[in-house]
Amino acid sequence: MNIENIEKKIAQYPIFEYAFIDPQEINCFPAVRSICQIECPQFGQSWSCPPAVGSLEECESRIKDYPNALIFSTISEVTDLLNMAEMLSTRGEHIEVVEALKKEVFEDSDEILILTAESCAICEDCAYPDAKCRHPHKMYPCVESHAISVTDICEKNNLSFLNGHNVVTWFGMIFFN
Repeated sequence: MNIENIEKKIAQYPIFEYAFIDPQEINCFPAVRSICQIECPQFGQSWSCPPAVGSLEECESRIKDYPNALIFSTISEVTDLLNMAEMLSTRGEHIEVVEALKKEVFEDSDEILILTAESCAICEDCAYPDAKCRHPHKMYPCVESHAISVTDICEKNNLSFLNGHNVVTWFGMIFFN
């Protein structure tokens, strides 16, 4: 799939900003993984988070096996950005866009890798580590699980990270051939 066709197709979705990037230019920062381990309650609790996604070396190798990547953002307005429940309630809209891109733009290809915002929330209780993921084709690891700094990519590609006092900016990445 070429970039020009992808651009035509994604124009119909509520994508705030996007950029095509070379995965070889993505820096994977061990500190990002450390933040997951120290600060995120999902660390070790989900198939979409470390350590289930693999080692830092495996994650970096996985993303760099692709020649192309699309980073994109969607935005949602909330009344109080500090209200975590309200903020997280807008994630579903972002995941709907991710699902639509997977189906309509990338035609449900098994040859893509999707990373998105936050830990997977499909199941109320993740099967990790006792059983296999119940929804492996709908479970998307979070961007940070692969030690990727979204702010680093945004700065290098002139993408907005902070978009207003009560605006949540959700990011997703699709790696493709």
